[in-house]
Amino acid sequence: MSVEHEARNEAGPGANGPNARPRGPAGGAGAAPPVEGAGTARPADGAQAGGAAADGAQGPGAAADGVQGPGEAVEAVEAVEAVEAVEAVEGIFASVGVTGRLHVRPLGAAGDGPREGRGGEVALRADEQVVIASIFKILLVLEFARQAATGRLDPRERIRVRAGDRLGGWGVAGCADDAELSLRDLAYFAMSVSDNTAADVLLRRIGLDVLPLLTAELGLTRTRVRGGPRQLLESMLADVGARDGGEFARVYPTLTTEQVRALRVFDPEHTTSSTAREITRLLELIWQDAAGPPAACAAVRELMARQVFWTRLGSGFPPEVRLAAKTGTLPGLHMEAGVVEYPDGGRYAIAVFAAAESLRSRGIDIDLAIGEAARTAVEHLRAAAPPAARHPGFSGADGPGRSL
Repeated sequence: MSVEHEARNEAGPGANGPNARPRGPAGGAGAAPPVEGAGTARPADGAQAGGAAADGAQGPGAAADGVQGPGEAVEAVEAVEAVEAVEAVEGIFASVGVTGRLHVRPLGAAGDGPREGRGGEVALRADEQVVIASIFKILLVLEFARQAATGRLDPRERIRVRAGDRLGGWGVAGCADDAELSLRDLAYFAMSVSDNTAADVLLRRIGLDVLPLLTAELGLTRTRVRGGPRQLLESMLADVGARDGGEFARVYPTLTTEQVRALRVFDPEHTTSSTAREITRLLELIWQDAAGPPAACAAVRELMARQVFWTRLGSGFPPEVRLAAKTGTLPGLHMEAGVVEYPDGGRYAIAVFAAAESLRSRGIDIDLAIGEAARTAVEHLRAAAPPAARHPGFSGADGPGRSL
């Protein structure tokens, strides 16, 4: 099976030394030589004076020319195991007929550098540009929390949500009457039930042009924010020639699959998009208090822990593993990004994107596959990482969090 993947294992302290080099897939660039077929030392061309190593040898205790030493053999085995983990993930996606993109990285304590002292990563098409849909709300709530933490806005400020603000979907969009909410409650609804109306009102308050500046500040060069929920809806109306939501609701069911796929909301080049790898980097920054003031990062973690949906990432882990995450959904696109934390302190940032041939928006089999794929990748990292890399006793949550 031909699998386009990346599976990198970077040993931390306690594995192959603090300066262990990155290892690529077995047989690829940067990989250790395969164990099978290793050569043997060639005979010396003559006696060496003074007990020097024979020609072609490497001295006492060193591996002979062409023969792997113990460290290299371990690297080769771990590289093979990483490839096997990625192929297992690919098989899970294939079993439900989707194309999957996944990135999982272990997290250290606040203040650690990227992957400092922590295992490696599991990556499957992790650098392909993908539509991120409602996962963009992590950035939205982060910017809200940053502005609140620095006094640029009062999170208790109240805003009246009127009929003209409603975009459909969950939350205040379903209210029959005008509703007045604080900014922090809008952030709660945007994150907990993916409320598009709450997200749109909050985005207008913090500034439509701020999120691209935020991604640039955080070094997320592949993350492109192009408007919010209202702009997404307006692009869909324009693409099908509908004047309002009612007309769109009548036209959409008549579209062919090809016509739906041609909508700009499905094209990463024309809507908000990123990569699986960059989304886990965003999570890493938030969990390390490096995405803004510590109080702002803590607020985002707490709100993500209050998401109510459990059929995707949440379905893959046992009850004692805590999850803070955000889903995203469009017809045929199922996705979620979040952080799982084990009782021993091990924490892992996960981003999974699944694209199905069918446009059905409900697919419990796909959702469960997302959870299984995430758990498979995390279990590989837990098996490969030294115990010291898990920061035992460290808790990244700032309260009770959510127990699955």
